[in-house]
Amino acid sequence: MDISSASRPQTPLPAPRDVLELLKPVTWFPPMWAFMCGVVSSGIMVADRWPFLIAGVLLSGPLVCGTSQAVNDWFDRHVDAINEPARPIPSGRIGGRWGLWIAIIGTGLSLIVAWTVGPWVLGASCLGLVCAWGYSAPPFRFKVSGIWGPAVVALTYEGLTWFTGASVMAGALPAVHVLIVLALYSFGAHGIMTLNDFKAVEGDRATGLRSLPVVMGVDAAARLACVVMAAPQFVVIGLLASWGHRVAPAIVAALLVGQLVLMRRLLSDPRKHTPWYNATGTTLYVFGMLASALGLGGALGL
Repeated sequence: MDISSASRPQTPLPAPRDVLELLKPVTWFPPMWAFMCGVVSSGIMVADRWPFLIAGVLLSGPLVCGTSQAVNDWFDRHVDAINEPARPIPSGRIGGRWGLWIAIIGTGLSLIVAWTVGPWVLGASCLGLVCAWGYSAPPFRFKVSGIWGPAVVALTYEGLTWFTGASVMAGALPAVHVLIVLALYSFGAHGIMTLNDFKAVEGDRATGLRSLPVVMGVDAAARLACVVMAAPQFVVIGLLASWGHRVAPAIVAALLVGQLVLMRRLLSDPRKHTPWYNATGTTLYVFGMLASALGLGGALGL
C-alpha cells in the first residue's frame, strides 16, 4: 500500500447548495422560455405528453443549460479566481476536479434523458452539449470570438430548446414553418448575446476575448446588435402574414415598434443603458417569440 497516497487528504464531496450555485439556475429561464415556445408552436395538447414534457423541461433547464454553466466555470476557473473569486470553484467550495466531474456527469445524464424522449430530441441535445463544451473548452473555445461565441449561445438557448419543445410534443421533426421561425429568432438572439458582452469590455480585452464591443467599439457593436435583433422580426411578421395569420403578426409588429423606440435610448449610451434595455427591450423580444409560437400553434386563431 502506498502510504503517501493513503495519507493524502481526500477532496470532500461538494455541498448541494454549492453544486446548485455552479449550475446557475438564473440562466435556465431563457432556454426554458424557448422550450415553452416550442411546446405551444406544435399546436398539440399536452394532456397525453406530460412525461415527455417534464423530460424536456429538465433537459432545457438544469441538465443541458446547467451542464453548460459547469463546463464554463471549470474552464474559466483561473479567470474567475481574479474576477469572481467567490464562485464555487475558485473559492475552493468545489475542490479538486469536482467541477469537471459535475460537467461530465451532467453531460451523461442529459444524454440518457434525451435518449428516452426520442431521436430528434437526442440529436438536438447532442448538438447542444457539443456547443456547450466547444464554447468554453479548448481547442475550440468559441467564446473568444465575437461572432461564434454569441452565435453558439443563441443557437443553444433559443433555437435548439425551441426545437426540443416542438419535437417533444410532436414526437417527430417539427413543421417547416416552426423551423423557419425558430431559426429567425435564434439569429436575432445573437444581438442579445452581443449586448451581454458590454459589461465586460475591459476584462475581455485584457484576457484576449475578441467580443464585438472589443473589436468594433461599443457604439458600433450596439448599432449592429440592434439591427441583428430587429431584422429577423420584420421577416417573421411578413412570413406570419403570408401564411394567413392575422393576430400574431400584429402582436409581433407592436412589440417590435416598442423595441425600436427603446433602442433609441440604448444607442444614446450603450454601456449605461444595456441593463435597462435587457429588462425592457429584450422582454418585448421574447414576448414576440411567444406570440409567434402561439400563432403557429393555432392558439391565436387568425
